[in-house]
Amino acid sequence: MSKDIVLAFSGGLDTSFCIPYLQERGWAVHTVFADTGGVDDEERAYIEARAKELKAASHVTVDGGPAIWNGFVKPFVWAGEGYQSQYPLLVSDRYLIVDAALKRCAELGTRAIAHGCTGMGNDQVRFDLAVKAQGDYEIVAPIREIQKEHTEVRAYEQKYLEQLGFGVRAKQKAYTINENLLGVTMSGGEIDRWLTPGEGAVGWCKPRAEWPSKALQLKIGFVNGEAVTLDGEKIAGHKMLAKLNTLLAQYGVGRGIYTGDTTIGLKGRIIFEAPGLTALLAAHRALEETVLTKQQNRFKPDVARKWVELVYEGFYHDPLKTDLEAFLASSQATVSGEVTLETSGGVVTAVAVESKHILNAKGATYAQAADWGVAEAEGFIKLFGMSSTLWAEVNR
Repeated sequence: MSKDIVLAFSGGLDTSFCIPYLQERGWAVHTVFADTGGVDDEERAYIEARAKELKAASHVTVDGGPAIWNGFVKPFVWAGEGYQSQYPLLVSDRYLIVDAALKRCAELGTRAIAHGCTGMGNDQVRFDLAVKAQGDYEIVAPIREIQKEHTEVRAYEQKYLEQLGFGVRAKQKAYTINENLLGVTMSGGEIDRWLTPGEGAVGWCKPRAEWPSKALQLKIGFVNGEAVTLDGEKIAGHKMLAKLNTLLAQYGVGRGIYTGDTTIGLKGRIIFEAPGLTALLAAHRALEETVLTKQQNRFKPDVARKWVELVYEGFYHDPLKTDLEAFLASSQATVSGEVTLETSGGVVTAVAVESKHILNAKGATYAQAADWGVAEAEGFIKLFGMSSTLWAEVNR
């Protein structure tokens, strides 16, 4: 008799392969698509049709937008750091996908869960650790299993599906493309070989030749570090991020190529596009720099980098992450105000900041005016540099 298993499903090559593979091994495969905001209605319909075409025992689609905003975007913006100062953790929706799959397991009364992660990447670590942190489940990873016998895994998957009479979309033959509310990542093909990306390696961002001629201005309002308004109108976080993605992608904002040190030790090269997150980070940082103290601004990046590393490497449920988030939340007590962003294409810049919490001295302005005297300035310099000056005098 078949056994029930829940498969986190995206409709791509890897998870499409997983359905017949698991069925051949006696599983009744129930697919879950956690829509974390990276697909339109047409793509969502395709994913549902794909599950039906592959004869999944059942399929459900879950709206993951609010969860990804509250569970990842808020603390990530508070942190304000990308992985290795570059990558904005666009695959962090994996943790919310796990949550959706485990909820479906509970509904079906099964403790078996499957995913389409390969044995070469980071996602397998994120997925497995997130599952293990939430209970005793049987984890099945078909792509890892076939790696025992096949080195060219994607070519094998494609051939396997085609022999069963299932087509493979053209874009899935060349690249691994992931889209969600956070942005787009692309790998595979010439990207993996450190070559110039081909014409097919495109996501949301328009090329320079198609950027609008008129500059774009946006105003984002924050309350305690969370973005709550866009151009003066209150809007749900996940909907704001989606709107920012659409607006700023037209100007090519948020596209980058980077090589990262992966969790499993390989070098991973990807193209990423994160228009909305890039804007939120720029606005939040501009506001934070004006309202936090010098010591807060100096220390906070250390906490942020550790939080980012934990999330990147799969420790989403580690107690240390919760501890660090408590500090980050505390640091946001006065991060309230509005920031005006502007872009003419490629980059977005914070051009104005408004907040009642700006640490602006009433009687002094940097390099312009001061409410202290020359003697006070000279005395400060003498004491501040005492150790260095003494060393120079003793060792001259």
